[in-house]
Amino acid sequence: MNEDLAKRRFMVLSLIRLSGAGMALVGLLVIAGKLGLPKEAGYGLFLAGLVEAMIVPSLLVKGWKTPQ
Repeated sequence: MNEDLAKRRFMVLSLIRLSGAGMALVGLLVIAGKLGLPKEAGYGLFLAGLVEAMIVPSLLVKGWKTPQ
């Protein structure tokens, strides 16, 4: 694999994980009542953030693997 491609993929995975963690954190702040949004929105943000941080990177890696 090309080294530049590997670096780019690593950066993409890192940014996806970071944005998912941030989204989950905002969801927790909404659930705690620190932001002026309904708790249901907080639950949605939290779950979407967890999916983005934990599931989406593994799906991307599976799609990037070369067939054998």
